Amino acid sequence: MKPACIRVAVVDDHALVRSGICDALRMSDEVEVVAEAVDGIGALEICEREQIDVLLLDLRMPRMDGY
Repeated sequence: MKPACIRVAVVDDHALVRSGICDALRMSDEVEVVAEAVDGIGALEICEREQIDVLLLDLRMPRMDGY
């Protein structure tokens, strides 16, 4: 039986950082990256449409940050 996955969304305005975090998370069988976004507005959209367990959110981003 496959263990339940932790559903994660990653939000960061730097594509390289976001990609690196997602790649590292995908190495685990217990984590599923279900969404990515580039700012706080995208994070809100993810929270409205996805059922996530963890939101990894950069604090300083354009348009709407994580503060």
